[in-house]
Amino acid sequence: MFTLRRWWDKNALKLAGFGTVIGVTYLVLQTQNALVFEAYNALSETFQPKARQIDSLKTARVEQLQNELQELKNQNQQLKQLAGYSASVPNKGILAPILLRSADNWWQQVVIGRGSSDGIAIDHIVVGIGGVVGRVVSVSPHTSRVLLVSDPNSRMGVLISRTRNMGILQGTRTNQAVLQFFDKRPLVKKGDVVSTSAVSQLFPTGLAVGRVIETNLNKSPAPEAIVEFTAPLGNLEWVTVHPHNPHAVEATPVKPPVTTAPSAPPTKPR
Repeated sequence: MFTLRRWWDKNALKLAGFGTVIGVTYLVLQTQNALVFEAYNALSETFQPKARQIDSLKTARVEQLQNELQELKNQNQQLKQLAGYSASVPNKGILAPILLRSADNWWQQVVIGRGSSDGIAIDHIVVGIGGVVGRVVSVSPHTSRVLLVSDPNSRMGVLISRTRNMGILQGTRTNQAVLQFFDKRPLVKKGDVVSTSAVSQLFPTGLAVGRVIETNLNKSPAPEAIVEFTAPLGNLEWVTVHPHNPHAVEATPVKPPVTTAPSAPPTKPR
């Protein structure tokens, strides 16, 4: 018994080490070297703790820059189209961003980021890509409120470009409006272009408004057509604002006929 105890005291440590080796070997074989890989990863992360974070941040930054570049391209394209369309309006326009839309008045009013300090006044007209958008109804030094042509309170004189039949266009809180004709039997069909007419005192003549998508010529008390706006009123981000004088055409002086008699000297305005 004494001899066995001496042998155990002498070899217990060796036996424990040998058992540990066997146990670890068996565990590694059972987990298909997963523990070895996990141990390696843990040791490698000790020396490079921020490598994965840095890669993740780099990837996020690249995606951010790509998104910003795409957004700048989209805005640049919109501004180019808007500048090209605004060139057809006689008066010089003021470029303005749309700042605010009310959820319950989405098709009725918008607030733009230009105001009286930029020269904008009430009844200035607002156009966007595709055509007329609305008119200014109130101003502050740095913002203006625009009544959209899709608002039911907005009415304007329009005509069918192909046949010159005139009528009044009224908004319906959507991207479509109702056109009531003055004529009892207007010549109109689906696809006809609609533009502002001389009947309108708030908008200059010839601005693009929309296209006819439906007609009801038997409607009482006046024939009607449904017009879809060509300007995407629900998606606009930029517009241009133009001054408008409804009496500008009437105020244009008419040249007198050329005569051989000497003309009187001009008088000084008082």
